[in-house]
Amino acid sequence: MTSQTTIDKTGPGDDAASAPSNPAPAKGLRGHPWFTLITVAVGVMMVALDGTIVAIANPAIKEDLKASFADVQWITNGYFLALAVALITAGKLGDRFGHRQTFLIGVVGFAAASGLIGMSSSIALVVTFRVLQGLFGALLMPAALGLLRATFPAEKLNMAIGIWGMVIGASTAGGPILGGVLVEHVNWQSVFFINVPVGVLAVVLGVMILLDHRAENAPRSFDILGIVLLSAAMFCLVWALIKAPEWGWGDGLTWTFIGASVLGFAAFAFWETRVAEPLIPLGLFRSVPLSAGVVLMVLMAIAFMGGLFFVTFYLQNVHGMGPIDAGLHLLPLTGMMIVGSPLAGVLITKLGPRVPLAGGMALTALAMYGMSTLAADTGSGVMSLWFALLGLGLAPVMVGATEVIVGNAPMELSGVAGGLQQAAMQIGGSLGTAVLGAVMVSKVDSDLADNWAGAGLPPLTPEQQAQAAEAVQVGVAPVPPGTPQEVAGKITDVAHDTFLSGMSLASLVAAGVAVVAVLVAFLTKRGENAEAGAGAAHI
Repeated sequence: MTSQTTIDKTGPGDDAASAPSNPAPAKGLRGHPWFTLITVAVGVMMVALDGTIVAIANPAIKEDLKASFADVQWITNGYFLALAVALITAGKLGDRFGHRQTFLIGVVGFAAASGLIGMSSSIALVVTFRVLQGLFGALLMPAALGLLRATFPAEKLNMAIGIWGMVIGASTAGGPILGGVLVEHVNWQSVFFINVPVGVLAVVLGVMILLDHRAENAPRSFDILGIVLLSAAMFCLVWALIKAPEWGWGDGLTWTFIGASVLGFAAFAFWETRVAEPLIPLGLFRSVPLSAGVVLMVLMAIAFMGGLFFVTFYLQNVHGMGPIDAGLHLLPLTGMMIVGSPLAGVLITKLGPRVPLAGGMALTALAMYGMSTLAADTGSGVMSLWFALLGLGLAPVMVGATEVIVGNAPMELSGVAGGLQQAAMQIGGSLGTAVLGAVMVSKVDSDLADNWAGAGLPPLTPEQQAQAAEAVQVGVAPVPPGTPQEVAGKITDVAHDTFLSGMSLASLVAAGVAVVAVLVAFLTKRGENAEAGAGAAHI
């Protein structure tokens, strides 16, 4: 196959121009755009699925391995921390050494780490291999976007990203359902073992189909100090967001890590202006559309991940659903993302990204407002309406913001752009969970005592009050064993009403974030480099 996006064969001293980003039509399997999309979708599915499927397995892991609650938290936190810290560096690795190689290494490593988790006999090994999963997942995700960017012609890139977004959305939302089935009918190890055959399939397809596209002026050196500074800054930021609910937002330790993160980012920015081949050329952010796309991705993730965080507690602890039933009730969200993502790609191709992005965030804001009205007796039909509207709103944002970020970056930085897109989602999700979690905690703390007294329940000691508030924050009624049925009913009503008031406020904050994102969406525009070639639009 011949392609205008050529493999780099120049030496370090050659003055090579960027290769155009519109490849010639593929012949056969190797480098075929749609087969490439299928291949990267199989790999990406593993990473996206693992983000949510493991949450269902955590209780079984805790019981089987005799782990503490803090240990189990690290099963999730270790994965997301490694993923967030490594994404941009992993994208640069793809730009430097080729996205095909980094994708295949990421798939092999992710599947192998998954198998090792399934064979682990201690919580320490599970957490260690989860961190490895995150690192290999970071290699895989930006490389997938880089391959799509290099393989698809401009007029079909949005459709490809739409299907890519559909796979991520469906895998993320489908994780709890599949996890519930596997844990209930097999064992918790099967949640991880399932990645092994999927990984083998992705590797076989990758070897047969993927073509190593590299821009001719791809970076030839590696910014080691830049990697260290950026990784340290990202670690401090994500660590602070993870630990803030435990430490408290007013705690000095929380702000020490946030301050260290700010200093790290400042030092990184200074160094990037001095090094010959920076990890992230800061001139990239002179592109207002690209910068707006990154901000939009963060805001979308805050509203989506932060708002949805409480919905699982609402379904399981207020409505009393099991994990599988709760997952099934989220199918309207999943279904609309599956249907909406490819349609959003078509719409963005015809209209450009501004109107679909603004409309998507407006629908997201409306959906979050609707979720603020959910009550203990809300029926499945009303819930489904708001969940479906949320999926319909998220689809064009997931597709459009990704295209805006990757399409406005030069071809030789497509991996870094993919890393930026994924890092923005991870930071936004962590920020949304932390900030909206703080809103929930504050509302529960302020309302619980009055609601408790108003129901005529016996007063609580400060220690009992703190324990009750911790339970109510996730929708659990703190009913002591042996409590008379009438009193238990009152406690349950107070717990659920207080939880719902907190969830309502958090959902309204998420709706406000989505409204801000509507304004940011008008700063975006179609990717210049996706249309004109990487060398035609130096920023």
